[in-house]
Amino acid sequence: MVEEDQDRDHRYPVHWEADVVLRDGGTAHVRPIRTADGPALQQFHVGQSERSTYFRFFAPLARLPERDLARFTHVDHVDRVALVAVTGHGDHERIIAVARYDRVEGRTAEAAFNVADDHHGRGLGSVLLEHLAAAARERGIRRFTAEVLPQNAQMLGIFREAGYEVTQHLDDGIVTVTFGLDPTERSLAVMADREHRAEARSVHTLLSPRAVLVVSDDHGAPLAEAVLASLTATDPAPRPEVHHVGPAQAPPSVRTWPRTADVPPVDLLVLAVRSTHARTVLQDPAATARAVVVLSDGFAETGTDGLTRQRDLVRTAHAAGMRLLGPGSFGFLRRTTDTTTVNATLTAHLPPDGGTALFCQSAPLGVGMLESARRRRLGVSTFVSSGNRADVSGNDLMQFWTEDPRTDVVALYLESIGNPRKFTRVARRLAAAKPVVVLTAGRSGHVVPAGHAIRRTRAPRQALDEIMRQSGVLRVDTPHQLLDVTQLLAHQPLPRGRRVAVVASSEALTALVAEAASSAGLTVTRRTTIPQETPTGTTDDLDTALAEVYAAQDCDSVVVVHVPVLGDPDPTTTACIAQRAAISDRTTVACVTGLHGVTEGLTAAAPDGRPHTVPAYATPEDGVLALAAASRYAAWRATDRGAPLAPTGVDRTRARALVEAMTPPAGEVRRLEEHHTRELLACYGVHVWQSRAVRTTPEAVAAAHEVGWPVALKCAAEHLRHRIDLGGVRLDVATPDELTDDLQEMRDRLIGLGVPDPTFEVQKMAPGGVACVVRTAEDPRFGPVVSFGLAGDAIDLLGDVAYAVAPLTDVDVSEMIRTVRAGPRLFGYRGLPPVDVPALEDVLARVATMAEDLPALHNLELHPVVASEGGANVLAARIELAEAGRADGPRRALV
Repeated sequence: MVEEDQDRDHRYPVHWEADVVLRDGGTAHVRPIRTADGPALQQFHVGQSERSTYFRFFAPLARLPERDLARFTHVDHVDRVALVAVTGHGDHERIIAVARYDRVEGRTAEAAFNVADDHHGRGLGSVLLEHLAAAARERGIRRFTAEVLPQNAQMLGIFREAGYEVTQHLDDGIVTVTFGLDPTERSLAVMADREHRAEARSVHTLLSPRAVLVVSDDHGAPLAEAVLASLTATDPAPRPEVHHVGPAQAPPSVRTWPRTADVPPVDLLVLAVRSTHARTVLQDPAATARAVVVLSDGFAETGTDGLTRQRDLVRTAHAAGMRLLGPGSFGFLRRTTDTTTVNATLTAHLPPDGGTALFCQSAPLGVGMLESARRRRLGVSTFVSSGNRADVSGNDLMQFWTEDPRTDVVALYLESIGNPRKFTRVARRLAAAKPVVVLTAGRSGHVVPAGHAIRRTRAPRQALDEIMRQSGVLRVDTPHQLLDVTQLLAHQPLPRGRRVAVVASSEALTALVAEAASSAGLTVTRRTTIPQETPTGTTDDLDTALAEVYAAQDCDSVVVVHVPVLGDPDPTTTACIAQRAAISDRTTVACVTGLHGVTEGLTAAAPDGRPHTVPAYATPEDGVLALAAASRYAAWRATDRGAPLAPTGVDRTRARALVEAMTPPAGEVRRLEEHHTRELLACYGVHVWQSRAVRTTPEAVAAAHEVGWPVALKCAAEHLRHRIDLGGVRLDVATPDELTDDLQEMRDRLIGLGVPDPTFEVQKMAPGGVACVVRTAEDPRFGPVVSFGLAGDAIDLLGDVAYAVAPLTDVDVSEMIRTVRAGPRLFGYRGLPPVDVPALEDVLARVATMAEDLPALHNLELHPVVASEGGANVLAARIELAEAGRADGPRRALV
């Protein structure tokens, strides 16, 4: 609940509150300090060692004087800000760290930090620095200073390692540290790396319990009985110690306790109780653990009250230092390198052990995914169902799987993506090391299943496609394809290219498979048909043909299709395929009657002695689609993804000051005046050609003399200013007489089109070239969506637009310009000279950088940008500002 000072002071920044994951995988809550925090702050201070107190106040101080206590807890959240990290809830809440700043002058503030002695080493100092810096930037502060004793090496290390450009000097026995707060490439990389390690550790904690407590009630007894059976069904393999509280019938190996207070310490809680009772269980001080799985439903999917219960449950879990999986989870499966199996799912029927990690959200999807993997005999290292994804999400699991030695390939079935920007960042890091296959609910990403509390979006349908492309993940269309692609990546080497050889048991099959391969973007370099005369003859001919195919250097992968007309396939035939593939380094897929998934018949020993399996597909087309996906991923892995954009001549400080001064109140959108638009764009090196607004003929002629002949005459009406076909534009006007005639003709034409008192713009003619449009829009879910297209029918009628989600690299920018279908016009089309594409890329890069830097940039449009042989000229621009709360901002938080 918000305390009395929040009710009185409307400036209390509720949005600064956040749950965070710490270095050891535990959680804490960060919030602004409250006036009611006096006793808790005094308790925090008294609990500190004499050394820690001296480091903070440069003097021994057994207790905080009442005057200082009041000053520390009464802040204005603008010039004086204090944040606290707390654990526990209600009467059990405890302050474990404090960070504060006091504005010294202008844009500079003095910062101070203090971390509880028993919480040192958990990364609280670096987390609070990120959050305090983010709050300071919001209040217009751009620089921190801090006074630190030279002996306080830990705090000095926090400042140095944060990634900011730090200066320090020693004066009178005190080190004064100074650093700017604008995020740098290094500071963002440091934050991302710390986030990665903390979240991976928290997931490892969840998936690796040594002791588990299952809590049930009458409502959840069936769920509890199912998960208890699963947890105890892994004998004789090592498994966790299992306890139970509640009415469910537990197996004999599980000890049932009358209450949670009697249970020995455990690492994992599994709740199978009514939604109205779940939070009560977590609030019990005896129900302590490192993580919790909630199998029950009845939360956000039921409506507003359920969403409130879900948020309260997550907040309670985080306050107790726990990550939460669910609600509505099917549970998780984890197999580790020491052969320990933790099966905390609702089924005892599992796929075999292997190197594939599976993730889904709702429980029904989990049932289908596990059963499909079991039927295919696809080996699984980890399976996780996040349910409503209230806390632990696919992003968290990807952080863990990046370093997990048991996982070779990751398959995700995502009903929704709550934080697409973070997904892009985390998935790209994972995909650089391991293949990632993704199925989404719907192509657009606009589907919001019941129970998923995510931000709304205005992004176009193509934005999610771009998210996937930037991330390097393989997107598929069906659950069937998800496992088709995954089984290939799990059992075969990546193709070295797109060249494919087809070996089939009939001419018709050979032709059909070759056509399917070509349609999927592969290049068929070899076709071989093996006639079916006798089983022995077929095997001998197949062995000879495969030996020749694998010996050749004209293919990167092989598709083998064997469909006998009479009877079942001869085992010697499948053994031949497996043996030839095992001694080759070529990617191979097979379609053999009666075989599907990972089979013994298509498994043989590789030269190093390890089993090598050719995955089997129900149809040749399925195998070809999987092979094409693997080829795309291999190409992505082999391609330079470029460097982060770093345009020269950018004045971020000036730009942010302008935006802060002009951003309207929350809920409003403000369109900037033309001179403000020019000024803001100039901060990023984008210069808009001057134009003059006119109404009369004398004004137009005078403006033309001022800007220089020849000129363009444009209607100022928004819907007509680019419409030559409707008479809204006249180009290459060379003389005053011509301008007078054109203006009168345009006036008459526009009045006839319903513009009673038209106004005009006069602008110097730009060099001839190709007109383009560059736009950005800040989306509540996706963040800054950048788009590029060629002006006119290509955009307006055909929707020929390339999208990307910032931040971008130079390669991303280059690909945007080259992927629009009308792009050939930029590179010399039908005898026209090519335009200055690097100059066009520079404009797009500057706009993308601007969009990434300024979340309040609600909409920006450069239309047209005329790309000519000698440059790219921005002839008109429009900017709208609005307050924005970007989901993936420059601070670590669980969102």
